[in-house]
This record gives sequence, structure tokens and C-alpha cells, in this order.
Amino acid sequence: MTNEKKKTKGKIILALALAVLVVAGYFGFNFYRVYFSPNATGSEKYLYVRTGSTMDDLFEELRRKDILNEIGTFSQAAAKMDLAGALKPGRYKLNKGMNNRSIINMLKSGNQDPVKLKFQNLRKKENFAGYLARNLEPDSLTFINLLDSAALIEKYGFNKDNSYVMFIPNTYEMYWNVTAAVFFERMHKEYEKFWNAERKQKAAALNLTPIQVSILASIVDAEALYDKEMPVIAGLYLNRLNKGILLQADPTVIFANDDFTVKRVTNSLLQVQSRYNTYKYAGLPPGPIMMPSINAIDAVLNREQNNYIYMCAKEDFSGYHNFAVTVQEHELNARKYRAALNKRNIYK
Repeated sequence: MTNEKKKTKGKIILALALAVLVVAGYFGFNFYRVYFSPNATGSEKYLYVRTGSTMDDLFEELRRKDILNEIGTFSQAAAKMDLAGALKPGRYKLNKGMNNRSIINMLKSGNQDPVKLKFQNLRKKENFAGYLARNLEPDSLTFINLLDSAALIEKYGFNKDNSYVMFIPNTYEMYWNVTAAVFFERMHKEYEKFWNAERKQKAAALNLTPIQVSILASIVDAEALYDKEMPVIAGLYLNRLNKGILLQADPTVIFANDDFTVKRVTNSLLQVQSRYNTYKYAGLPPGPIMMPSINAIDAVLNREQNNYIYMCAKEDFSGYHNFAVTVQEHELNARKYRAALNKRNIYK
């Protein structure tokens, strides 16, 4: 073979080698871009995949919230990694710059970031259902229907009036796509855990059931601006219950009138026909007037033993109360408070 032919052959081999390198480089770069190139924009902290979502639903969510830099590469990777056959619902945490492979593996494995639910002092079941719907997948109507489901709540020993006491205010971790029924079951387990033998014994010593303790605690919670007053107020209301005296708790009247803007309970408000009006009906109302806090429940269980029968907000509007044993003492306190209201032109 002549030198010229050798040179020509060498050039051909070199050209082929370069072509192979170029092709390999292209495919290598494309492979990297599809699977490993940073793609999450960081515009959203979480990606929500609803139960029953299809790939079309997922792509719509990705586009609508501008979650990815390149939808096309994600689509290629998703097809190759068979995401359609393994897409799991949930709430997934996104970090800026996450690549397609990491996102797809997360969606396939169902590796969710749990939701931290922290609830307390929610006034009504509707408020609670709304809070849950803002933080979990089921809507508020689904939660309300379960709360009002006689078949479900009676299974746990509650009724439609008192089922709200089953929810012990605290911080709980659970997955976003938890069903309402599973959420309810979890809350009942937490309720059972909370009402341990010691708390049940203390309730029995007061001649109250745990449900009754929670109902009374909801009134104490509504009355007390400061936790340190709770045991005093609890002692007062237990004195009234034990003596067969009407509780005459203003927060129950406000609840019965369904007007939480009231600053002053007037005679017209006291006329409302409701089992929650403790000025008309003896004993405890049929259910809580708000979600009672743990502090309020424990304040009832560990109430102060006192002789108080009456209480009235202090005239300095500090949020504290004047307590009284006799009606004469109470009338004096009430007059001072009414005078302070009039001075501030507070009539309702």
C-alpha cells in the first residue's frame, strides 16, 4: 500500500472516529439533559398530585404552575421510566434544580413530604372542616359529612352534637392525600391516647364523662383569656353544676345566637331558644361551643376547689375576672363592668 493510500485510509478512520465521538457526545449530552440536567424552576415548593390523576392532569399542573424549565425532557424521561404506570398521588416537596429522574422516582415511589396539622381554638365544626380542606386533599364537605355521619360517630361513642370533642388540639403529621375516613380513625386513636387512665379517673371523680369534661372545657376556654384563670373558672362552673344552678355562661348564649361579634350579652340575646343557652337550660349544653384546648381540659380535671358561684369581667378590660361567692358581691362587680362598657359606648 502506497503512502498516499495509507494517508487516505488514516483520514477516513479519523473521520469515522470523530463522527462516532460526535454522535456519542450528542447522545451522551441528550441523555444527561433528559435525566440529570437541573429542571425544577423553584417557583413552587410542592407538587400536588390528586388521587386519580392521569399523566395529562400532571402535565397540566406542571405547565400551569411553571414548575419545570423543560416539559419536553420531562415527558421523554417519564415515558422511558414508565411514570404513567406508577404515578402515585400525594404532596411532593420540590427543590430548585431537581432533575427529571429524581422527580419521577419520587412520584413513582410515593415519597411524600408529610403535612403538619396544627389546630386549636377553632370555634365550629365548619371552621375545622375548612382548615382541614385547606391542608389535606378531601374537601370540607367530605369532612363535614363524616362529622355528621351518625353511623360513623356512634361507632366511636359520640353523636352529632358532641363529635367535635374527639379532636384533641395538637400538632399531627400525616400525608396530604389521607382519606377523610382514615383521618377520622387517626384522630380517634389520638383521642384514646389522650384520655389515659389518669385523666379518666379524674373525670370520674368529678362525676363527669370525658365528653362532659370536654364540653365544660370548651366553656372555660371561651371565658378565659389567660390560662392561669382556667382552673378558677372551672371550679366555679363545677360548683354551679353540683348545686343545680344554671351555668349562665355568656359564651354559650353567643354560640346559640351564632353571632361571635357580640361584646355585650343583652336581654334580647338571652331569649334564644336553644339547648346551648345555659341561661334557660340547666346543666351542660349538648356539645362543645368551640374546640377545647388541652389546657382547658386539664384545667377542668384539676380545677381549683373554691366557693365561687359568680364571675364578671373586670372593669379595666384586662381580660381577667372578678369572682364572687354571693349575689351581692357579684352585683357590685357587674355594675362596675356595665359602667365601664357604657363609658366606652359598647352596647352590643
